[in-house]
Amino acid sequence: MAAGLALAHPAQAAASADWVHFQPARGDFALAQDGHVARVVTAAEDHELVRIAAEDLRTDLASVAGADQPSDMQVWIGTLGRNPAIDRLVAAGRIDAAKLRGAWESFLIVPVYNPAPGVKQALVIVGSDRRGTAYGAYEISRGIGVSPWHWWADVPPEHHDALYVSAGMRRFGPPSVKYRGIYVNDEDWGLVPWAQGTYAPDEPAPGPKTYAKVFDLLLRLKSNMLWPAMHKVSRAFNANPANAALADRYGIVMGSSHSEPMLRNNVGEWQGTAEQFNYLTNRDAIRDYWRARVQTNRGYETIWTLGQRGIHDSAMIGPTTDAERRTVLEQVFADQRDLLREARISGAPQVFTPYKEVLDIYRSGLKVPDDVTLMWTDDNFGYIRQFPNAEERRRSGGAGVYYHVSYLGAPLSYLWLSTTPQALIRAEMGRAWDLGARQMWIVNAGDIKPAEIDIDYFLSLAWDVEGTRTTPIDTWVGRWADETLGRGTGKGVAAVMADFHRLNFARRPEHLQWYLPGEKPHASPLSIAEADARLAEFAGMEARLAALRPKIPADRADAFFELVDYPVSASAAANRRFFAAEAHDVLRDRDAAETWRRGQIAAEADERIRTLTWRFNREIAGGKWRGIMTVEPADGQWRSFRQSLPVIPTLASMPAGPVAAPSAPVRVAALPLLRPDQFKGWRLVDGLGRQGSVLGATGSGPARATITLPAGDWRAVIDMLPSYPSDNGDALRLTLRIDGAAQTLEIPRHTGDHAWALAVMDNRISMPVSGAFPAGTHQITLESGDPAVMIEAIRFLPADKPITPT
Repeated sequence: MAAGLALAHPAQAAASADWVHFQPARGDFALAQDGHVARVVTAAEDHELVRIAAEDLRTDLASVAGADQPSDMQVWIGTLGRNPAIDRLVAAGRIDAAKLRGAWESFLIVPVYNPAPGVKQALVIVGSDRRGTAYGAYEISRGIGVSPWHWWADVPPEHHDALYVSAGMRRFGPPSVKYRGIYVNDEDWGLVPWAQGTYAPDEPAPGPKTYAKVFDLLLRLKSNMLWPAMHKVSRAFNANPANAALADRYGIVMGSSHSEPMLRNNVGEWQGTAEQFNYLTNRDAIRDYWRARVQTNRGYETIWTLGQRGIHDSAMIGPTTDAERRTVLEQVFADQRDLLREARISGAPQVFTPYKEVLDIYRSGLKVPDDVTLMWTDDNFGYIRQFPNAEERRRSGGAGVYYHVSYLGAPLSYLWLSTTPQALIRAEMGRAWDLGARQMWIVNAGDIKPAEIDIDYFLSLAWDVEGTRTTPIDTWVGRWADETLGRGTGKGVAAVMADFHRLNFARRPEHLQWYLPGEKPHASPLSIAEADARLAEFAGMEARLAALRPKIPADRADAFFELVDYPVSASAAANRRFFAAEAHDVLRDRDAAETWRRGQIAAEADERIRTLTWRFNREIAGGKWRGIMTVEPADGQWRSFRQSLPVIPTLASMPAGPVAAPSAPVRVAALPLLRPDQFKGWRLVDGLGRQGSVLGATGSGPARATITLPAGDWRAVIDMLPSYPSDNGDALRLTLRIDGAAQTLEIPRHTGDHAWALAVMDNRISMPVSGAFPAGTHQITLESGDPAVMIEAIRFLPADKPITPT
């Protein structure tokens, strides 16, 4: 009989790998020992994906153990009902697969003695379906030290002569979210130039060679879905039939974004003009265009995107009012579903995404068929705009979320460095899950690099919400670093990445201008002293990074540069460049020597960014990533959505006359401040905000704090994250009591307006509190039942001082 049941924590099993180890213990299954590795066995009747995963496991075992000679041990990999040898063990009661039958993407890992004549012991990996089986094989790979990022981030596994699996059955799955994946988007400046010029120059980019690597990554991260690259620079995914066939072999469910209904890449495949993509005047041609794709892809596992927008992620052409748009969309739904019925795949999953202006159409009363998944979206900056209400939670199609950690669009894009904190992903996607969005999660990951940590965290959360979100962010990042960058690196990496997210949350490197495109340029609101204080924090982060570098194993130096060093160093240099150039302009008429010094700092920082990027593209991994990394902004495309680079001073020579010593940093006077950790009640949300945590509402009672103000009259400002109310209203609400006197604050949340634009660039709304406060001790009470309310701080300023975003 099999050993007793032991449940593995899905989110932590791979990272801690306490059930896979390198010294033998009684009852262990030997994956590798004495120069031999266990033989990996599959059944001819099983899925092609199972054979792919099995071959990958063979390769991974040989890579870790440095041996490929078979031992007398076997690893059986099979899908329930598709592997006769495993099915016999189940029928004989030797493997308890009762909870596996009919389960979604689940698997068991269990050692079995004498499973067949001549076989002393087998490690049986049995899946409920083809992906569940494959995930089981990759779980073993991750347990023996093969990172999911082995190829995408150049993470070699540690060598171990011996590999053992502890006795006992381990069950994984089903996942928290049914469909989980990424969207490769805005690929003009990274993925396509790299694939076209470096990795796969022999095929239109991105093609099957590139997508095979994407699919490998997805499976190792227990993902099951992809929205492919769709910009005009890319070859449309389905224009090459080999891509869809490859996705089917890998078991990847293909879908398409909100702007590509029915798997059609309009910028690459629509042969008419943009004006002709008008359902009011060209219905038959558009329907035939969709029908052709349904016919070619009907045999594949697909989630069909319903609806219609313009050719390139723009508003619908033709109707001019929301009432007309609503009528057209309802006709579009009916026609698209008729096409699926014609192809006899009407039961295939379908999704509708009310993105941007389409949300207004939905809110005006749009009727979406009940079995269609409603895919809610964030505001492109990480804050989810709408959540399922009670009625929507009863829909048979369920709900999902389309989320961004990279974005091209207004008010300013962020396409260079991935700076979205994992804590924000946890807060927003956790709220969505709690409110019923559990059918489908997709993250816009840009070019994949350098969004590796965010992708990994997003998909970990989707696989196991509770196990992931209850783990503190620093703990999760530390485990991830130990696994990816070498044991013992976790604590240091977590500390550096905490600084990275805290400092860049205040302002992304791509948002280092305080005016919007089309507005008159103006300086930041920070004084030189305040900017210097910010730069000092970046310098501290760089010092911690420098102390960490020697601790990284030599064979993982490339991985460390790609995953940690480049984004941390480049973000610090971007801030030095911007603020030094700004100080140069401010000081030029009053301090020549300091002006020159600041200009030199800006020029050196600019060169530092170029050097780092050149290294990424030309030196790392022997030039493997040439073309993948482009500093934002890269060129003249989409200029209305991208920041202007600072003007770097030309420094032919130092100014004549005596040179003053560098100015000593000016200490920024501290104003009275209530930090989140000074409140009693509510909860501290780690990993968010300028202080490293925010105060989150719980609905269980008020939060209270006491502050003593010095002499003078003061005004209060509450700094909050620009999230959206959970009840889908148009304002966040917070009741504030100061010394018992109550006032209710209403913070309007209108996506797209000027206040919203400023808020998402600051990652903060600064809400003034009415009234002045005299010197003395004051009691502050906060009341809100909406978990959307997350408070960064309450600042007190002199009553005559204007509110600034510092």
